[in-house]
Amino acid sequence: MRHVWSAGTLALDDRGPVIEGPAVLFEIARVSRDDPILERHGDPQRLALYTRKFSEEAVVPPFKYSYGARIKGQLRWAADLLRLKPYSKSAWISLTEPGEAYDAVPCLVGLAFRIRQDALVMTASFRSQNAYTSYLNYVPLADVHARMARTLRLERGPMRVFVDVPHLYLADSTQVLAVMRPEPRRRTAARRYPPTPSARP
Repeated sequence: MRHVWSAGTLALDDRGPVIEGPAVLFEIARVSRDDPILERHGDPQRLALYTRKFSEEAVVPPFKYSYGARIKGQLRWAADLLRLKPYSKSAWISLTEPGEAYDAVPCLVGLAFRIRQDALVMTASFRSQNAYTSYLNYVPLADVHARMARTLRLERGPMRVFVDVPHLYLADSTQVLAVMRPEPRRRTAARRYPPTPSARP
C-alpha cells in the first residue's frame, strides 16, 4: 500500500478513481491467517468468500469466474512435470482463456511452481491488484501452495508475487491510511529504583 500511495498516479477505473503504482515484484516468506495486521484490519467474511472462490469449482456469487476451476485441473499437470524434471522452470499454468468476456478477465493470470533447495517456490502473477484487499488473494493462494507442496512431499518455500498494476481506490483512502498508520507505542510505567546510598558516613 505504501508503494502505491507514495509512487502512484491518479487514473480511472470502472469502480471510480484510483491511484496506480509502478509494477512490483516481492516475496512473502510465509502467509498466515493469524497475521496480527489481518486480525486488526481484515474482513473474515470476505476472506471466507474469497477462499471459496479459490477452492470451489462452481462460480460463487458475486464473482464471474472460479479460480478453483481454473487452478485445480492444472495442478496435476504441473506436479507430474516437476516429478519428471525437478529442475524445471516450465511448471507454469495460465488462468486466462482465449476470448474472455471483457468484464471477466481474472486479476490473477498465472501461477508457477519451482523446486529450489528442496522446497516448493510459487509465483503468482497478477495483471492488476487492489493493494488494500490483496490479502484476500494471498491467504487462499497460500492454501494452494501448501496443497501442492504436500502433493510433491516438499517443504513450502516463499511465495513470489508480481503485480503489473497495483492500485488503491480513492474511496478506500480512510481505511488505507488507518492500516498504514504506525501503531502508537504503549506507555510503560517508569521503573522505580531505590535511592542511591549516600557516599557520606
